[in-house]
Amino acid sequence: MKLYYGPLSGHSHRARLFLSLLGLDYEPIEINIRAGDNKTEQFLDLNRFGEVPVLDDDGVVVPDSNAILVYLAKKFGGEDWSPDDPVAAASVQRWLSVAAGKVAYGPCAARLVTVFGAKLNAEEAIDRSHALLRVLENELNDRTWIAGTDKPTIADVALYSYIDRAPEGNVDLSAYANVRAWLRRVEALPRFFPFRKTKAGLEVEA
Repeated sequence: MKLYYGPLSGHSHRARLFLSLLGLDYEPIEINIRAGDNKTEQFLDLNRFGEVPVLDDDGVVVPDSNAILVYLAKKFGGEDWSPDDPVAAASVQRWLSVAAGKVAYGPCAARLVTVFGAKLNAEEAIDRSHALLRVLENELNDRTWIAGTDKPTIADVALYSYIDRAPEGNVDLSAYANVRAWLRRVEALPRFFPFRKTKAGLEVEA
């Protein structure tokens, strides 16, 4: 099994975190996006969008971080990580959609500005981040895991990386006690794999 990834990509970290939580062996292949490795013909054969991560499981190629989470959960993770119960499955899917939408346009976008110099509206991204965090804070008032399940699911994995590194995009987490407690619960899971930190945004003086 191979995983093509970017070391500072939160999308890549989702995949690496879940592979680690499942205890799976794989070959990590770093893609240097700044150097254009993701635009080579060889890589575009794996993912026409030229994005990381991409999983290659003995010839079964799975692009997209959330798709990788679903694939790994269904093949290796059992029902705990991706429930079959209709209500729980719908809740997990809801948060995967949040990870692909509101997280991408909130804390991910804010971090793209500070870490990668993206030409995005930082103020708008930060505002969207806090709107998301307020919802997460309320959701976590009466639940341990984000999908409302007894055990963590791929929804928690999908949300973790960019929420944890939100301060790198100048998004302050100090007002969100429930969110911070949830982050620590994820980090306490066996075989947790940390996301590489950068000295950006609020982390400059940390």
